[in-house]
Formats: sequence, C-alpha cells, structure tokens
Amino acid sequence: MTSIGMIGAGRWGSNWIRTLAALPGVNLRWCCDVNQASLDRVRRQFPAVATTPDLADLLDDGSLDGVVIATSAPTHFEVASRALQAGKHVLIEKPMTLTTAEAHALNRLARDARRVLMVGHLLEYHPAINLIQNMIASGELGDIYYIYLQRLNLGTVRSDENAWWSLAPHDISVACRLFGDMPLSVQCRGQNIVQPGIADVVFATLEFPGSRLAHIHVSWLDPHKTRKLTVVGSKKMVVFDDTLPAYKVAVYDKGFRLNQAFPSNADWITMRQGDVVMPKHETTEPLVCEARHFIECIRTGCQPISDGESGTRVVSVLEYGDRSLQAGGEVVRIVADMTELRRCA
Repeated sequence: MTSIGMIGAGRWGSNWIRTLAALPGVNLRWCCDVNQASLDRVRRQFPAVATTPDLADLLDDGSLDGVVIATSAPTHFEVASRALQAGKHVLIEKPMTLTTAEAHALNRLARDARRVLMVGHLLEYHPAINLIQNMIASGELGDIYYIYLQRLNLGTVRSDENAWWSLAPHDISVACRLFGDMPLSVQCRGQNIVQPGIADVVFATLEFPGSRLAHIHVSWLDPHKTRKLTVVGSKKMVVFDDTLPAYKVAVYDKGFRLNQAFPSNADWITMRQGDVVMPKHETTEPLVCEARHFIECIRTGCQPISDGESGTRVVSVLEYGDRSLQAGGEVVRIVADMTELRRCA
C-alpha cells in the first residue's frame, strides 16, 4: 500500500482527491489546504482522510510515501522544496515553477534525496496523445511538418498569471513530446483585454530543429470551448479533439503527391484525398493514468514520463515566451537553455 498526501483541495485538487481515493493500492492519508471550507468538504466526502491547514503536520508523517501538490503556481517551489527535503516523492502540478532557475533547483533536490519528481503534464498521459505519438514513431504519418494546438474557452480569468502561463503548459509539453526535442525559439503575441498587463489571449509559434513548427493559441476570452491538436505529416494528418464525447482522433489520408516524371508544374503536384479513419484507443481518464504512473514510479523507482527535466523544459519555454510577449512579439532564441537542461538530466 502506497501512502499519499494531497496538498491543495481546490477545484483541481478535488479531482486529484477523488482519483487517489479510488485508486487500488493507494492510501490517501492526508489532505492539506489553507481554506477551511475546502477541508470541511473533504472531511464530509472522505472521512478516513486526515485534514490539516498546516503543511508541517503532513510532512512530519514518516509513513507518508509521496505527495501531490495542486496549490497556486506561485507556491509550487516552496511547497515542493519542503516536501522533497522531508523525504517525500513529489508530483507537482503545472507549471512546475515560475522560473527555470527554481525548476533546476527542484531537480537537484530530488536527485540528492533520491526521490521521484514528476510534473502534472496531464495531456502526456492521455491515451489519444499516446496513440498519436506511436503513429509518429512508426512512420505512419511520415515526416511531421507542423502541428497546431488550440486551448480556448470563455473561462476563469486569473489575476496571478496570464493565459500563456495558465493554459499553454499542456500544449508546450505535448509539442516537445511529439517532436522529441526542445524548441530553438519562441515568438508570442497577445492582448491584455480584461486586466492591464495580463494577457487574455496569446498566439505563439515554437520553432523546432529541422524547421518544424508548433503554433499554440490559448485564450480564456473566446466564444468556443476548444481543446484541439492537429498534426500535419508528409503521409497523413491527424486531428485530436478532446471536447468530443467519443471518436476523439481522426486520421486523414490527405496531402500532396509529387509526380517528378512530369515537367510542368501543373502535372507535377497532385492532391491526394484518401480515407478518414477514426481509430479506437483506450478510454481511461487521463488523470487516472497519470496517478497510476506516479504510484508506479514510487514503487519501482522508474523515471516518470513527465519528469523534472520535462517540467524544466516547459518552464523554460514559458519564461522565454513571456519575454517575447512583453517585447511585443519579438522572436526569442532559447538554444542556451538546452545545455542547462541536458546538464540537469
């Protein structure tokens, strides 16, 4: 039985509590939150879980194997540092930290303590993303030219972070995962509509090695609820729409065929219009997959898919993207961080 403590019982923390409490082989022992109403709700729903507003109560429990941190982003570094120093395995929600330097520091703490450090990049555990990644690895899609991701809604407007920091970590982590690399540059343009100095909508372009591009559009001021990924390859194209109740992935056998035997441009290029296939994939809730993986890493010592290095990579892109955003869309090179990230591995 793996003993877990939950730090943060807000909207997303409540999903974690529900998931951990139902996971076989897991003992959800503690829940910590500074909001008394949140703790009262946990006690009503899960009376066997001990609750406290004091983080020390949870961290002083020597029988506790690990913690899941779902507090506000500005608190992530301090809370995760204390948990690692207390000898706990740590899963920390996105963004891992608010600076690349803090992310490197957490990686060092985890290595020194020989503890698992995992980051809550939820989409990396989505069965549909795993399916698409396998298609890319097998060569079914051919060479990947570009991808674009949209995360839009008329949703919660935050005052402690902009839409880039709030929404883009998911899409950055997926782009890095599918391309298998760190981007070379980032360019962000946005608008501060609801609150001065806080971007509500951001359009970002990441350039990866091989002239491959990822375009990210995030907004909490949009009439559509959109959670979509499009991958354009030389052989096939894929669309993943996470708002659909079923058949979330569609594979398009579309593209251009080069007929080099013909001398004229009109005959040289022809459009290919093939079938559209909606492949089956596992339907397990991504949060359940992520929670299971964290427990497996604690038990076996294996490296998490979204480990501390992955989290640092995402924070680095966020930080450089924010610099581009503040500079009105300037292209910012981020090659220098690759050396630091590899040193951190």
